[in-house]
Amino acid sequence: MLFAFVMSAPALYRYVFDQIDMTEVLIRFIIAVPIAAVLLAGMRFVVAGYGKTEATAVTPTPMDEQPS
Repeated sequence: MLFAFVMSAPALYRYVFDQIDMTEVLIRFIIAVPIAAVLLAGMRFVVAGYGKTEATAVTPTPMDEQPS
């Protein structure tokens, strides 16, 4: 919702200076909500694999059994 608000902020700014009507501001916000959801889902999909490391199983061996 915050991202949608940021996307529709220019319309709100124009409303403050009485350049457009409040219904147009709300329409732009309603349009921005699904667009923001799709963009954030895409970003989540792209960065989902970052930070994950595949662990490999290691069996520890005592120091006296290690080959030299």
